[in-house]
Amino acid sequence: MTSPELAEEVLDDFEVLRARDPRGLLPAVAGAGAQVRETARLTEEADLARVTAGGRPRGLVIVARREGAVAAQVLRALLGPSSPVTVDVVPGPDLPVWTGPSDITVVATRTGAGRYAVTPAYEAARRGVTLLGIGADDAPLRAACSTARAPYVPLPRSRVRHTTLWSLLTPMLELAVGLELVSEGTADLEAIATALDEVATECGPAQESFVNPAKTLALELLDALPVIAAEGPLAGTAATRIADQLATLAGLPVTTFRMPDQRVAACAVLRGPLAPQGGEDDFFRDRAEDTGRRLRLLTVRDSDAGEHDGAGEREPRSAREALHEALRSAAAANVPVSGLAEHGEPERYGRLARLARQLSVADFTAVYLALALDTERAAQP
Repeated sequence: MTSPELAEEVLDDFEVLRARDPRGLLPAVAGAGAQVRETARLTEEADLARVTAGGRPRGLVIVARREGAVAAQVLRALLGPSSPVTVDVVPGPDLPVWTGPSDITVVATRTGAGRYAVTPAYEAARRGVTLLGIGADDAPLRAACSTARAPYVPLPRSRVRHTTLWSLLTPMLELAVGLELVSEGTADLEAIATALDEVATECGPAQESFVNPAKTLALELLDALPVIAAEGPLAGTAATRIADQLATLAGLPVTTFRMPDQRVAACAVLRGPLAPQGGEDDFFRDRAEDTGRRLRLLTVRDSDAGEHDGAGEREPRSAREALHEALRSAAAANVPVSGLAEHGEPERYGRLARLARQLSVADFTAVYLALALDTERAAQP
């Protein structure tokens, strides 16, 4: 296990970080704000009016995997159960059998290649379904959309895998605004880009560990077994993304719990056999004496999750109350807690901008962990 002292030396040495980052993950994560602005321009040029001119559809079918699926789930969680349009997220290559001319199909993929992207596009065209494609420039998906006379958002091929979430989410937000499913204020792309830029400044490699929220969290998770408690559906979607990034980039197993639905399970884990046996966590302890990873609770907050989630059958009924109960369980079992992107003044941001801050800090954290453990170079052929 890499010691925190050695890991901190690596994280604060720019040349070492660059040598361990052959794919350029750090610059790609830092450029998330620029991704939003560039993709917004490309979306405007694609002319989504060809999709929105017919008004609201019966259903919105989003064909996507990995980051595209996360983007779709963010949109679905943002719309919530009161949405006038159903949002279905499917992996492809098959479309749901009920998909027809009264629906809209969005095929979202970084590469725009492969049967999981091309087949559903041609199938949508065959069924007369309104289609929108999002993928790499000059990809086979673009040809399929051209055949169907459907708009296509061409993403630059410089996009790096595991860092394209905002390139895929931006056109979906624009589409939702065009269909009047969300307001322009809610999906304020410039505010989101500004929030991402601020995180890039706060969490960039030039900022030393003791003032860098992402490096600090990476060091906290270095020998941890993270348990994520998410406040409501939108935060729950963020938690799924965070767990995937930590697992994929750093090889770190993560357990996620969405509040209030999974409150009982979360509290049971926090008070269970993997919790510390007594005494407070000591960051400066000798890791050589540890017998295994230690639980650490990571909270993902969403103050707009609502007071109640459900029809009153749960106790507690709100995500906030359930999260506070998980925090009490952690305190009782001496499980250390890290609040994601709770530095600064989170309340001054809108809901999606707050989500952007959380996801960006988490992305930086996952990359820093990968570079500290040198998993990136080990994964290269």
